[in-house]
Amino acid sequence: MTDHFDVLIVGAGLSGIGAAWHLQNECPDKSYAILEGRGAIGGTWDLFRYPGIRSDSDMYTLGYSFRPWREAKAIADGPSILKYVRDTAREADIEQHIRFDHHVKRASWSTADATWTVEAEQDGELRTVTCNFLFMCSGYYNYAGGYAPEFEGAADFTGRIVHPQFWPADLDYAGKRVVVIGSGATAVTIVPEMARTAAHVTMLQRSPTYVVSRPAADATADWLRNRLPAKLAYSLIRWKNVGWGMLFFNMARRRPEKIKAQLIGLVRQHMGPDYDVDTHFTPRYNPWDQRLCLVPDADLFEALKSGAAEVVTDHVERFTATGIKLRSGAELPADVIVSATGLNLQLLSDVAFTVDGEAKAPSQSLSYKGMMYSDLPNLASSFGYTNASWTLKADLTCGYVCRLLKTMDRKKVRQCTPRTGTKPIETAPYLDFSSGYVTRSMDKFPKQGTRKPWKLYQNYALDLLTLRYGAVDDGIMEFSNPVPAKTREALAA
Repeated sequence: MTDHFDVLIVGAGLSGIGAAWHLQNECPDKSYAILEGRGAIGGTWDLFRYPGIRSDSDMYTLGYSFRPWREAKAIADGPSILKYVRDTAREADIEQHIRFDHHVKRASWSTADATWTVEAEQDGELRTVTCNFLFMCSGYYNYAGGYAPEFEGAADFTGRIVHPQFWPADLDYAGKRVVVIGSGATAVTIVPEMARTAAHVTMLQRSPTYVVSRPAADATADWLRNRLPAKLAYSLIRWKNVGWGMLFFNMARRRPEKIKAQLIGLVRQHMGPDYDVDTHFTPRYNPWDQRLCLVPDADLFEALKSGAAEVVTDHVERFTATGIKLRSGAELPADVIVSATGLNLQLLSDVAFTVDGEAKAPSQSLSYKGMMYSDLPNLASSFGYTNASWTLKADLTCGYVCRLLKTMDRKKVRQCTPRTGTKPIETAPYLDFSSGYVTRSMDKFPKQGTRKPWKLYQNYALDLLTLRYGAVDDGIMEFSNPVPAKTREALAA
């Protein structure tokens, strides 16, 4: 027999474990299960194993609202974050609800039954589970493969080429020459860490990125934690960091040239007057047109100043047997090449959705409150911020889903569906971001509207008002009670 649950969560990473906690605590009467495509809890933090893996957000906002972060470092390493997620699952008895190695492929909605039928592959066999509400917490990128452009001559290179998404456990780079291709968050993390033992590390970038240094430990947080109860201190620190993040983002949008000058000025302070900051650390775009790269305790700058690492701004002409030939004619010798060239975005794990037998692509829908999709019933997804910590939005989304489920119970209805209505809605891209990994994949994402509730705010304060305190029955969400198929058959008979 097919197992049935009130709620089915897809993904046992940071978002999925958070969703399960909220569901258990706010809707304890609801049965649920988690389908996880991999064999372990943790999602991103279990998959990525490259040197120096860490968060580029502080853990007082990346951590769960309900579970204070107690470690010393606010900018935490990957293993610490993974332990935090797994400890949360274990302490809340969430582990027993997880079905591992279940890769969800299809989800079919039946209005007559007000039920999703979800098909997942496990060890080559098809498993089927049904649910009343489907909550997608599977992240935003393809776990099966990162973005890996084809470089001419790659087959000629006699060393080793690796992608950070699939870091080989047996890679020994001690005393070797390393070239890291890329300038994003992954590259600025890997370079200083590999420079500790490599002979030399070169960060090869086509164009610069904004890089900001921040202390790994939060002095204010440490002061508050030593004087206040843990939950109160955590809440105050969280709001301090949220407030500062929103203020900085808004200033960057309103006065981009001023903020750009300040950010580049900070790099000059780190690197000194003789370093070519204009070439290597002055982007062509404005701050927050792409995500800023955070480096704890200026580790990247320290590696550059020590001579253990360098930045080269140029284009790859081709790989050679012994390294990389650049468009300028120079050649970078290498024993190891790390292709930190980015992610492949993937919406809702590329699950194929149908509604009453008709295919429904989320990319053809409008995003409702940044978490649901027009004309897709009883379906929500967790998608975090691009300009702040992922978990801030994920927490709000989880709380809203619980409010929605309780509203359906009070109304005694079985189906909720965001409807666009008859009034035309002006649309815009889902994400207003110029990063390559975003622009390459925007055709896979839904559109957003230019007015609420279809507008994506990327603002925690506005989302807090909307998702935690705003009306659930807002006149846009259609609540319905379809007659069950068996009842219809009985009436017809």
